[in-house]
Amino acid sequence: MTDFLNEYCMHSVTCGQLRGCDVGQDVTLTGWAWHNRDHGGLIFVDLRDRTGYVQVVIDPDCVTPDEFATAEHFSREDVLKIRGTVRMRDAEAINPNMETGEIEVLAHSLQVLNKAKTPPFSIEDGIETDETTRMKWRYLDIRRPEMLANLKLRHEVVTALRKALNERGFLEIETPILANSTPEGARDFLVPSRPNPGKFYALPQSPQQFKQMLMMGGVERYYQVARCFRDEDLRADRQPEFTQIDIEMSFVEGDDVIDMMEDVMRETLEAVGVQQSWPLPRMPYAEAMERFGCDRPDIRFGMELVNLTDIVRGCGFGVFSKAVDAGGVVKAINARGAGNWSRGEVEKLAEIAAENGAQGMAWIAFTSEGDEKSPIIKFFEPEVYEELKKAMDAQPGDLLLFAAAKPEVANAVLSALRLHMAQALDVPREGHALLWVVNFPMFKYDEDEKKYAAEHHPFTMPHEEDIEKIETDPLNIGSYSYDLVMDGFEAGGGTIRIHDAELQRRVLRRLGLTDEDIDEKFGHLINALELGAPPHGGIALGLDRLVMLIAGKDSIRDVIAFPKTSSAADPMTGAPSEVTPRQLKEVSLRKL
Repeated sequence: MTDFLNEYCMHSVTCGQLRGCDVGQDVTLTGWAWHNRDHGGLIFVDLRDRTGYVQVVIDPDCVTPDEFATAEHFSREDVLKIRGTVRMRDAEAINPNMETGEIEVLAHSLQVLNKAKTPPFSIEDGIETDETTRMKWRYLDIRRPEMLANLKLRHEVVTALRKALNERGFLEIETPILANSTPEGARDFLVPSRPNPGKFYALPQSPQQFKQMLMMGGVERYYQVARCFRDEDLRADRQPEFTQIDIEMSFVEGDDVIDMMEDVMRETLEAVGVQQSWPLPRMPYAEAMERFGCDRPDIRFGMELVNLTDIVRGCGFGVFSKAVDAGGVVKAINARGAGNWSRGEVEKLAEIAAENGAQGMAWIAFTSEGDEKSPIIKFFEPEVYEELKKAMDAQPGDLLLFAAAKPEVANAVLSALRLHMAQALDVPREGHALLWVVNFPMFKYDEDEKKYAAEHHPFTMPHEEDIEKIETDPLNIGSYSYDLVMDGFEAGGGTIRIHDAELQRRVLRRLGLTDEDIDEKFGHLINALELGAPPHGGIALGLDRLVMLIAGKDSIRDVIAFPKTSSAADPMTGAPSEVTPRQLKEVSLRKL
């Protein structure tokens, strides 16, 4: 019964550890009073700690009168220390739903270590308390078994990842939190420097530059459980501060990183009981966009996008033909089972289309009675309409949803509708599905900024055969890049890095930086590349998102001990908070 959990502490055994084989043992337990019941002279207490809970029986014949009187006034969440003897429960009292349900502890003495006020919500699983309240009293929320289980799972995932990487010769090395500001796709959190008035550190969005410098320093294999910071709009799978498993290797090509990462992921997932077939499929970025409309496809269900551009080219429906003539595409999904939706229900889907850039949404419903309903059928020539139905494999009960726009808009619209309809129709998505999405484009064009941006990041190695297109045809350059996708989320992403100084300069110039900008922001990196940089590459796993998916949760806030709200606030501590004028003066941001 002895283990490390029971050394150097006030108890001799944990609450969730006891079993039938422990009957007759004298034990000391500590924990929280979870449920109390007074059964005509006997008091029953479910005592809970992080390992589980056990029933304690308090008999007035086995404790002092003062102790029994104390037990009569136990409150939920009182902190207790109880000494007693493990015994079998009566056969009719055995609880098969409790891991400790075949035994109970008969108390010999008890002590209240701390009285608790009535908590603001019940310390139970499945509570309906709003999330802001749970976050304000997060230390109580963590006591709930399902929340504590999430944090245990997170620990087990990190432990398994560390073990797998250590066995493969990786060194765990910390990199700076106070760094310089670099363009990495999101706003930086800035920290004023008191000794350097008017100058600022930036909290790292990732350790990207530092891990590359470690490769140039000859470390060869590095990893870190890294804290990262991004000032961006939040959602269920984003936080302003988050954790990634950061990994880098020298003398590698893309397949080397992917193969190594598959072995690490296989061992990690097996350690936490997740079954997965290996090796993982690899899907080119272009195929993912064509079939699923996004670069992180959930492949656990169908409803794939169908390209109808050639079928409707020049057809009688002007919206489609004009979109094609303007260089756009016409694509659709088949939402099987929604054919009997009312017109009002269907047209509400246009709101989702509009949120993703569409100016409207066409549809055709095939009812289970065999009727075909739509405001657009009348515009099609019969042969075009029949070909369209054949391409979509339209059957009674189906609902076809269309997008006619630029490829990126049509893909975004149908990707969002695909996920929405899968949820609305309760399409089965059993288990987990992992795959690699590979060969991302090197650049994209930012319409808002009117300039080119890096699809992954500016240190990504372009395909060697495309290097000469950097100045002339940047949107048609491929890159050595790969994302690990799990259940429709990006669980990790990486690239092979540029290790040639002049090539790095060319890429940064294409992103709009002058040579002066490059020297100011990346001079240290350029210098390192000029001094014998090895070919290198790596990947970063989003730990919060990975644990969220394994745990089957909908938000990373459920797997982070102390998360922020969607407005980047902490209800428990009150952060962010105002500071005094003197503090602002000390960092040269205000005069007194």
